[in-house]
Amino acid sequence: MSTGADLKAREGDIPNDNMTQEQSFKKGFCSLRHGLAFILHLCNFSIYTQQMNLSFAITAMVNTTVASSQLNASTERPPTDSQDVWNETLQESKAPVYDWTPEIQGILLSSLNYGSFLAPIPTGYVAGVFGAKYVVGLGLLISSVLTLFIPLAADAGVALLIVLRVIQGMAQVMVLTGQYSLWAKWAPPQERSQLITIAASGSMLGTFLVLIAGGLICQALGWPYIFYIFGGIGCACCLLWFPLVYDDPQNHPFISTGEKRYITCSLAQEDCSLGWSLPIKAMVKSLPLWAIVVSYFCEYWLLSTVMAYTPTYISSVLQANLRDSGILSALPFMFGCVCIILGGLLADFLLSRKILRLVTIRKLFTAGSSSHLESSCPCLGSDPAAPPQWPSWYYLLSLPASVIQEPSLTSWI
Repeated sequence: MSTGADLKAREGDIPNDNMTQEQSFKKGFCSLRHGLAFILHLCNFSIYTQQMNLSFAITAMVNTTVASSQLNASTERPPTDSQDVWNETLQESKAPVYDWTPEIQGILLSSLNYGSFLAPIPTGYVAGVFGAKYVVGLGLLISSVLTLFIPLAADAGVALLIVLRVIQGMAQVMVLTGQYSLWAKWAPPQERSQLITIAASGSMLGTFLVLIAGGLICQALGWPYIFYIFGGIGCACCLLWFPLVYDDPQNHPFISTGEKRYITCSLAQEDCSLGWSLPIKAMVKSLPLWAIVVSYFCEYWLLSTVMAYTPTYISSVLQANLRDSGILSALPFMFGCVCIILGGLLADFLLSRKILRLVTIRKLFTAGSSSHLESSCPCLGSDPAAPPQWPSWYYLLSLPASVIQEPSLTSWI
């Protein structure tokens, strides 16, 4: 495994007449490292469509008559005409429906996180030591294949579906965590935020597409096809991942000599040594590390709740047609997809021009994210009589600050 000293030694062997060529690779998006960011964008897109598909499909999978009887009398409202048409359309699709209580629905939606609670720690370490290519690729393949079997697992019983979702959650953590080990070897320090946010923006785009297309798929084909379509897209991404992605630029057969030298020289300027040892004792005693853990715990607690239960909230509480309100529900995530890329560009600009220190940039973005997410909490308990547009536009204002602080993930590499 290469160390910082090895990279610095290689830097000294590079002739000066090649420096002009290396400078050309600092600008523009036509490079292999940006191609890697695009492939990871597709992987994150697939993973988040697979995370969100049950959250949307469960509104069509559940017997609405039984589910509505479980609601509190104070929140019950007569169905609207559009909701009646929606229910009739779902019945005509001849897709199976289940008598799942709200408690069972909550367990099913949260089961994705059961196996992923402690999985990020060993996954990130294993990917850093043995290479992220197969860790990320295997996780994407397992999650995609299991997505295809969700309709069969639902027919077999709730217990099997919960087990499948737990395993799927662990596989998805392999993708979401392991990918950052790639950037430790591929991303020049001045471009790291940009590359990471291009890749991470696929998560918002995936959520946006599920909310936009989910209702149309349920109406035209039936809810099982939500899992078939997005599971198939994930399998297709694996066909791109395994032949085109390599753990480091030194072994990639298609990278140009100039780009390889540029990445090598950029990483040689960092005072870091990548090794096998993991300073667990120092990590436990590190107050900044615990501050990051608490910050991300609070952020993703609310963000996961919003992503998992927004479709159910709109359908059961607001009695809205999910197909018709899908655009408003998806707007925050489309806006977030754009802002997460702009946030990475902004972070790199502030860092490259030395306007702010790196630690200041991270603190500002993280603080802005936390304050905006906390402001969206009242939306979760809004008046059932409020129109469906209100929560959507409120999220539209709160989500961009959440995703714009994503460059702080570079602190781990």
